Amino acid sequence: MPPYLKLGTLPPKRHTAHRTPHGYKGEGIYYEEVISTQGFSRAYSIAYHLKPPTRVRKVEPAGEWKVEIAEQSALRHHHLKSGGMPAKGDPISGRVPMFTNNDVTVWRCRPTQPQAELFRNAVCDEIVFVHKGRGRLLTHFGVLEFKPFDYVVIPRCTTYQFEFDRTPQSDLLVIESTGSLGFPARYLNPDGQFRLGAPFCERDLHGPTELTATDNDQDTTVLIKDGTRLTRYTLANHPFDVVGWDGMVYPFTFNADDFEPITGTIHQPPPIHQTFESHGGFVVCTFAPRMLDTHPDAVKVPYAHSNVESDEVLYYVRGKFGSRRGVEESSFTLHPHGIPHGPHPGTIQASWDMTRTDELAVMVDTFRPLHLTKQAMELDDPNYPLSWLD
Repeated sequence: MPPYLKLGTLPPKRHTAHRTPHGYKGEGIYYEEVISTQGFSRAYSIAYHLKPPTRVRKVEPAGEWKVEIAEQSALRHHHLKSGGMPAKGDPISGRVPMFTNNDVTVWRCRPTQPQAELFRNAVCDEIVFVHKGRGRLLTHFGVLEFKPFDYVVIPRCTTYQFEFDRTPQSDLLVIESTGSLGFPARYLNPDGQFRLGAPFCERDLHGPTELTATDNDQDTTVLIKDGTRLTRYTLANHPFDVVGWDGMVYPFTFNADDFEPITGTIHQPPPIHQTFESHGGFVVCTFAPRMLDTHPDAVKVPYAHSNVESDEVLYYVRGKFGSRRGVEESSFTLHPHGIPHGPHPGTIQASWDMTRTDELAVMVDTFRPLHLTKQAMELDDPNYPLSWLD
């Protein structure tokens, strides 16, 4: 979880009256909402609303959002070129699933329209990686600015709306996690602070910077997703009516270019790139620009390896990826369990004189097998498993 943060006005103690001279229906207080995790036993935040956050006028089904798994008759490597996917929809409706299992679903989104209504994921944390575009995430925690290469981390049950500036086509990678997202335990000292030597720290995390405290009694709809089910709630007022909050549960950003890679005289293993983890299910790594290995005989591209207990998805963001031929910006590769993969022929020799790599990529490494979706298979290169031949 990110560090403790507070915005706006708060009473001196929790669960005491936060008084206002006006107040809803003359009650003279702001209305407390506790946003808790792990059944009140882990991190939480407390927000204070102008009106009770429970005022619902209507609840109605809004359909289903099913992820269709493709038939896969053989275990093999995959290469998907997603940069040419048709742009469509908004930052929610435009999401197209690529990979999924019980722990994570990875989506691509190339929206063409503003977000139509407020959205809330009831059962999953989300990481939205901003490949292109900039703007603001509007939430009841306040306004969160984002820019290219930001990870926008959104805790489950956060009601939000993406608002993009009028810039070239926005492009998003969405990682939806059924488990709670956090930072690698080895990066933190026993006091919960990032250790000296960790590849990023509290200064690199950015939370909301301003509250809007919207006082609007117009009916407001919120689309809620829990699993595949969609529900539309009509609230009696706008939910972004918070005058103050504090705690350790809130959306925040971390920019991939703020990741400080750990390097050595010889090639370092993928865990040194780890950025986030979902308890028991998967990790997210950032392959950021870095100095290459300095040993005179170092092989400067990854050694061939078998993913014995994990499936590895790489999303290529920027630069030239030294160990791969044929991949491009917005490519995905899936290297699954059970079969080896490694540098393409010729890439080892090409790396001998290199001292630095400018690549930027996001990796999702799962501990249970991933399934490709039907939409992903439409982008698949069937010859990719043969690309290691000379």
